[in-house]
Amino acid sequence: MNHPPIYLDNHATTRVDPRVVDAMLPYFTEDFGNPGSGGHSYGEAANLAVEQARLSIASALGADSQEIVFTSGATESNNLAIRGVALRRRRRGNHLISVQTEHKSVLEPLHRLAQHDYQVSLLEVESYRSPRAGWLDPQKVEDAIRDDTALVSVMLANNEIGIIQPLAEIASICRRHGVLLHCDAAQAVGKIPVDINELNVDLLSFTAHKIYGPKGIGALYVRRRDPIVRLEPQITGGGQQQGRRSGTLNVPGIVGLAKALELCLADLPAESERLATLRSRLWSGLCDRLENLSLCGPALDELDAQNRPLRLPGNLDFALGDVDGEALLMAIDNLAISSGATCASTDTGPSHVLLALGMTEDLARSSLRVGLGRFNTESDIDLAIEAIATGIKNLRKLGSN
Repeated sequence: MNHPPIYLDNHATTRVDPRVVDAMLPYFTEDFGNPGSGGHSYGEAANLAVEQARLSIASALGADSQEIVFTSGATESNNLAIRGVALRRRRRGNHLISVQTEHKSVLEPLHRLAQHDYQVSLLEVESYRSPRAGWLDPQKVEDAIRDDTALVSVMLANNEIGIIQPLAEIASICRRHGVLLHCDAAQAVGKIPVDINELNVDLLSFTAHKIYGPKGIGALYVRRRDPIVRLEPQITGGGQQQGRRSGTLNVPGIVGLAKALELCLADLPAESERLATLRSRLWSGLCDRLENLSLCGPALDELDAQNRPLRLPGNLDFALGDVDGEALLMAIDNLAISSGATCASTDTGPSHVLLALGMTEDLARSSLRVGLGRFNTESDIDLAIEAIATGIKNLRKLGSN
């Protein structure tokens, strides 16, 4: 009997936790009403479930329940935040700031706005040779802000190299200049502490399928005081969610998002430590077996100014040097890992994140990304070490011949 590959691609998506499925099931077959239908018990039960989930999610982030807007996922949340602010605040200016290593769901909306007379500045990060590779110096944000800057967008944790950015410092700079700050936190929420009041951001995107919840549901935090953030809606027709995002609400998905976040936060400290230990076991095991490996992103033991890890605990991205990452994936069929950002898998070029770190195209193409998660074990790690090491040695042997 063939066993499915060991899943080590949890930055791309996660398996839905059975407890999340159990929480969702009643809203498919029992309380299946439209939450916008207030004239009968089915609609009222669905609406109550949505509002309870909204309150739970807001509480987990330190937000107000009315500041949570449900979307189809982080990509829509990012588009709503960036386009919604840019189109609404045009009178302030048409200058937008982001980072070269952002997810494509941030870079693409910015690119499209640039085609319509907006000016976009993409900031550089520390190079791949630095122990803080991928880190954005807040001073670069300060230097880039102009009188006509409408929005700064910086992700909290990178989906490829796991670097955690100094959002609170960046937020302080943005607030001093009266500029809104958006944060793509899809890889951070549920994995590291995320508190709206500590970060002091104005908009924050996240999604369920990165934290053992269902696909097709996400949310956007939108600040409603000091300052009030108003968005130009991107989906209209129905006026749901105070007109900020129309459409019948995905009740099972919303319930699943709330349950998934609840479970992550309940185990957050212990799970972070466990994943960091597994990650270190994987990296040290590979380094013991192989030569010519390069870590992509910050050093595993690098800390920020508050003595907190500078890298997501379950993240490992490394370059093989003389072996193509795609070739290795074809050579090992018992592991599910990634050779670049899965959300950009239609782009056959090397990772734009690694190129932004200053890596050559060949070195970037040799990279592998491992995302460890809740259901991974020490046994998985040991099998992964063996499979990757054997695959690389075989390919190097073929190359030498």
